[in-house]
Amino acid sequence: MALKDILVQLDTGDRSNAKLAAASGLARRHGAHLTALFVVDIPESAFFYGGAMPYASGGPDLVAQTRADLLEGAQRVEAQFRETVRRDGLEGEWRLAEGETPAVLSLHARYADLTVVGQPGPDSGSRVEEIVVGPLMSAGRPMLVVPYAGSFAQIGDHALIAWNASKEATRAVHDALPLLEKASKVTILAINPRRGVQGHGDVPAADIALHLARHGVRAEASHTVATDISDGDALLSYAADIGADMIVAGGYGHSRAREMVFGGVTRTLMQQMTVPVLLSH
Repeated sequence: MALKDILVQLDTGDRSNAKLAAASGLARRHGAHLTALFVVDIPESAFFYGGAMPYASGGPDLVAQTRADLLEGAQRVEAQFRETVRRDGLEGEWRLAEGETPAVLSLHARYADLTVVGQPGPDSGSRVEEIVVGPLMSAGRPMLVVPYAGSFAQIGDHALIAWNASKEATRAVHDALPLLEKASKVTILAINPRRGVQGHGDVPAADIALHLARHGVRAEASHTVATDISDGDALLSYAADIGADMIVAGGYGHSRAREMVFGGVTRTLMQQMTVPVLLSH
């Protein structure tokens, strides 16, 4: 499957340009259509009432002012997007939607081959559950998460696949195929692999490397034993050691008290990522 339809979620934050640069670079490399989504996410007026809030008489006015501020910011972001599309010679589309970010993002992501979002920074006011977890679990499409620090104009030239022989990892590998096919180098890493039928096979990561080879992807199979650090930390350390510029991983999650939460490795990636991470569930 070719990568022909890329969605990028933009906002008025400091890292919006980094997400746009990452998405436009991928669109250029793959000849893909680039769609930008800006969500006008406004609390209902009831949010401004109650407790010790001093806005009891001004809720509706504050909602209107918040909407006006967001729409003004959206105009600036749209201008930057349209200039990027023009400069890079891309086919592009701007979408402005109002609603709750997780639901709106999930809806639009269903109609894209890949959605580019940003890792929420410590001062962003956003939560990983809103930007990554919810949409990933409900959209059924892969997401590329760009770290909140650093520049990533080149993504996927050296891809590192986090392989644990799970269905999530299998889905991630196949969703990433369009990027892997264009990579100069692909490394598959199994951490603390289990051998045999119930694990990774007799030679860890060899079977998935052979499968990728039949798709024209030359991948190096590796495995490591990590006893003193978590699997997630071992993965990030390995990525730094080999100079990977993208990690491909299955996004494991489950529902607890109506909140979507990640498993150990993906939680570590979302908190400490140093390169873009392609997640699939």
